[in-house]
Amino acid sequence: MQNNVLILDFGSQYTQLIARRVRELNIYCEIHPFHKVPQDLSGFKAVVLSGSPFSVRAEDAPHPDLSQIRGKLPVLAVCYGAQYLAHFHGGKVEPSETREYGRANLSGIKDAEPLFDNIKENSQVWMSHSDTIKELPENSIRLASTTDVLNAAYRIEGEETFAIQFHPEVYHSTDGKQLLENFLVHIAGVEQSWTPGAFVDLTVGELKEKIGEDKVVLGLSGGVDSTVAAMLLHKAIGKNLYCIFVNNGLLRKNEFEDVLHQYKDMGLNVKGVDSSARFLDALAGISDPELKRKAIGNTFIEVFDDEAHEIKDVTYLAQGTIYPDVIESISVNGPSVTIKSHHNVGGLPDFMKLKVVEPLRMLFKDEVRRVGAELGIDKTLLGRHPFPGPGLAIRILGDITAEKVRILQEVDHVFIQGLRDWGLYDKVWQAGAILLPVQSVGVMGDERTYEQVVALRAVESTDGMTADWVNLPYEFLQKTSNTIINRVKGVNRVVYDISSKPPATIEWE
Repeated sequence: MQNNVLILDFGSQYTQLIARRVRELNIYCEIHPFHKVPQDLSGFKAVVLSGSPFSVRAEDAPHPDLSQIRGKLPVLAVCYGAQYLAHFHGGKVEPSETREYGRANLSGIKDAEPLFDNIKENSQVWMSHSDTIKELPENSIRLASTTDVLNAAYRIEGEETFAIQFHPEVYHSTDGKQLLENFLVHIAGVEQSWTPGAFVDLTVGELKEKIGEDKVVLGLSGGVDSTVAAMLLHKAIGKNLYCIFVNNGLLRKNEFEDVLHQYKDMGLNVKGVDSSARFLDALAGISDPELKRKAIGNTFIEVFDDEAHEIKDVTYLAQGTIYPDVIESISVNGPSVTIKSHHNVGGLPDFMKLKVVEPLRMLFKDEVRRVGAELGIDKTLLGRHPFPGPGLAIRILGDITAEKVRILQEVDHVFIQGLRDWGLYDKVWQAGAILLPVQSVGVMGDERTYEQVVALRAVESTDGMTADWVNLPYEFLQKTSNTIINRVKGVNRVVYDISSKPPATIEWE
């Protein structure tokens, strides 16, 4: 693939956001750790140096060799990257006398500088650093300042190297996208050819060449990622793709039958396996959330392996791994520390001797949805809220029983269907119900009751890393609560969770 952009990650919390902003310009980019610069740079047309939690003055500061990049490729150095170029090339970086964090406004923008085309004086930017550049590196020209930062942007003469102390990738930098476009398109000459249609054509061609006539097995979950991965493979290899959709008994009400029917209507070669009893047996008596996850994961592997062995001569296992999974599973000695060991990355048990194919591993979630739309996947599938892998098991606090699953499925169905009926479903990023391990006193008719309490949760987010609770209409909450208590036997109290992430998490377990 040509016309790539290389993003060197120094550990900034915003590095993924840089990549997403670049992709929004229909430009393909890849994130690589700062100490693992690709040996072959022939496919890259520009380089972005990310920010970092480190100070360039620290002994353990990231210190990459840029000799194969500077002067050979256009470079945009962001925050730490700008300070790095200054500190190690004749400039001076010192601790800031004032705290440089938050909104600021550009001033003194140098005329006729292509990096700032169509960006006006006083444009708002986002600062996030404790050091500041007191003296520019050799052969540098100041391009812009702010009230507190004299050297907010500069370029180095004799090469296409630009540096900025603010973050163009965050929403608060109002002209950040314009600046990235100026650098990538107008200065570096990168083509804006990264589109869903181009991705589908390229990926299908690569899958045909890689897989040939071999057989591929894929575990479908009903979620967006596995569905889009399945359709890409189906387009490439047809009936040589064998899909397995396992009912772990912890899905939403009627979900197994409904989604299986949708998959078959899409032309997929899919087998539905109802292993509800097997999963419930494995969960019997387990209350610890992590142990529940492990029991479900181990049982799924056993069921999937049993079914996969029924298919003769399978060569590949397909997975719906997406780019954030890959990034989060790479350790960079401090920067970009491993946030989690993702179940889709390196998660194959030793006894499954299959090659892995991951057609979505370079896509972000929003890109997966756009590719799915390009493939003609139904909007109801593409627009489904995220749903946890362990399903309702981590929304039932405490041990799992068939009766608790029944109660929560009914409650969840009322809540989700209500969101759809009121036109609220697409305004919510994720919603669900939680069965609490407490009972409360109530009155139904002339009798006192002592029954279950459920909590409703609805959040808005873009990627799940942060989330705010949704201010649902009181009338909706009132009707939903009444419907749940009247229809779902065993529940006499409904509460609404108004916690944001952080400090709370989206799921309760």
